[in-house]
Amino acid sequence: MHRFAAVLAVTVLLTACARDDTVMADREAMPKAERVETTATSIGMQGVLDLPHRAESRARDGSRHPLQTLAFFNVQPFQTVIEVTPGGGWYTEILGPYLHENGKLILQVFDPATASKPGTRDYYAKSNAELRAKLAANPPLYDRVDIVESPIMAPALGSPATVDRVLTFRNVHNWTGAGTDAAMFKAFFDVLKPGGVLGVVEHRAAAGTDPTVSAKSGYITESYVIGLAEKAGFKLDGRSEINANPADTRDHANGVWTLPPGLRIPEGEKPDRYQAIGESDRMTLRFIKPAG
Repeated sequence: MHRFAAVLAVTVLLTACARDDTVMADREAMPKAERVETTATSIGMQGVLDLPHRAESRARDGSRHPLQTLAFFNVQPFQTVIEVTPGGGWYTEILGPYLHENGKLILQVFDPATASKPGTRDYYAKSNAELRAKLAANPPLYDRVDIVESPIMAPALGSPATVDRVLTFRNVHNWTGAGTDAAMFKAFFDVLKPGGVLGVVEHRAAAGTDPTVSAKSGYITESYVIGLAEKAGFKLDGRSEINANPADTRDHANGVWTLPPGLRIPEGEKPDRYQAIGESDRMTLRFIKPAG
């Protein structure tokens, strides 16, 4: 049994045993020929979501809807997928195991040396080091994950037309604020195979809002994101309200970071109000690179 399959088999069984102490005994009593080896493919996406390494992250599933979101982007276990600027790796915890056996996960981060400001260089250096440490701490899940450090102002994600999916979660406002959003979308287009999909989840500003202003609060209009993608050559292939939140008024003192999970609460206020709102209102957009 491959090491990853063995680890998944153990973790899935341990999770099941927490519900039923007889499972392990029953399996050990089973003839070896009848045992089914468990891989990410056989347990499926829901099985990966239930694995023990996501114990803390699972609390966000009800707000981020990973099963429905990745299904909307038609992510399959045999694909090559780039996750763009994964931050703390919330989605990496899902994509790494899911793609481990038959696919490939590539994480795109920014090269700190290409940042113009010392503070920005320090931020990216720290963030990249923490991401690498996360992967190194659980090699059975992440030992096949690659990291690509890309120049900030001239992003390049790999050889042209080699990737099935490019996914980005809550990042576009950062690129708009830095003036690199058009370059990022062009890099997405270049690295995707014809027929490949770009999946975007982003905090949604009210229609008509100036993106250069709203980006400072973490929000971008849906029409602006669609425009960026279409200018790069993509065609809008679908939109979903999976991650919508009508309770989000988008007018918070500390922007989107006022809401969970950040909860940067203005002085003198209690978090209850913002916890009741929940995470931000988000667009979920699927773009396709034309085949011809």
